[in-house]
Amino acid sequence: MNAWEAILLGLVQGLTEFLPISSSAHLRIVGELLGGADPGAAFTAITQIGTEAAVLLYYRRTIRDICVAWWRSLVGRLGTDWRSRMGAHDPQARTAWYIALGSIPIGVLGLLFQDQIETYLRNLWITVTTLVVFGLLLGWADRVGRRERRLDELNPKRAVAFGFAQALALIPGVSRSGGTITAGLLMGFTRKAAADYSFLLAIPAVLMSGFYQLAKSVGADPAPGSPGAGATLVATIVAFVVGYIVIIGFLKLITTHSFMPFVWYRLGLAAVVVVLLLTGVLTANGGIVV
Repeated sequence: MNAWEAILLGLVQGLTEFLPISSSAHLRIVGELLGGADPGAAFTAITQIGTEAAVLLYYRRTIRDICVAWWRSLVGRLGTDWRSRMGAHDPQARTAWYIALGSIPIGVLGLLFQDQIETYLRNLWITVTTLVVFGLLLGWADRVGRRERRLDELNPKRAVAFGFAQALALIPGVSRSGGTITAGLLMGFTRKAAADYSFLLAIPAVLMSGFYQLAKSVGADPAPGSPGAGATLVATIVAFVVGYIVIIGFLKLITTHSFMPFVWYRLGLAAVVVVLLLTGVLTANGGIVV
C-alpha cells in the first residue's frame, strides 16, 4: 500500500467512524477496491486509535470532569458509604461507572469471538445485510423515539443496553455509533445525548482493541496484502484530523435534522455492494482464509 492509498483509507476512517454508516464496512470495501484484499480487522482497529484521539480532544473537558467526579466519589469525598462511592450523589461519577459497565459486553464478546470477527463476519454478504437491517432500525428508532431523556437519566439497565448495542458493531456494517444511537433513541434519549454517550462509551473499547492489535502486530509478519506499519501510521494520523472535523459537523447536524439521510445512504451503499459482488468487482471474503 502506497502513501496515497493509506491517506485515502485514513480519510475513509475519519469520515465514517462517527457517522452511523459503519467505518469498518467502508474500510473493508474501499480497502479491497484499492489493493485487491481486505485490509483486515487489525488495520481497522489500529486506525480507530486516531479517531478516538479526536474524541479525547473534543470531549476533553467532559472527560476531565467525569474522571474528577469519579475519583472524588471513589475516595469518599462525597460520603464513605458504598452508595456514595458508586456515585449516588454525583451524576458525572455515575457516568464513569456506567461507561465501565457498558464496556464489558464488547470486551467479553470481542475476545470470545475474535476469530469469527476477523474472518467469517467480514464476509460482504453479511455486511450488506447489516447495512440494511440496522439502517432501517435507525430510521425507525428516530421516528418513534421520544427524545426526552438526558445523560443524567442513565441507569445500570440502560448502560447495559447501550453496551450490548455497541458490541453489535463487532460485525462490519452495524456501525458502533449507529448501534448505540439507535439504542439510545429507543430508550427515549435525545439525539444529542445518544450521540454524546455513544462517543464516550467507545473510548475504552476502541483504545483497548486498537492497542491490543497494535501490540500483536509488533514484530509479527504481516498477512499477505495487509497494510504495513508505515501505511497504518499515515492512515491513523489522517483519521484523527478528519475525525475531529466530522465530530463537530455531525453534532451540529443532528440537533436540527433527522437520521434519515444516513438511512438512505446505508441502503444505497448496500445496493452498490451487491452489484459489485455480483459482477465480481468485490469478493465476499476479500481474500481472507475462513
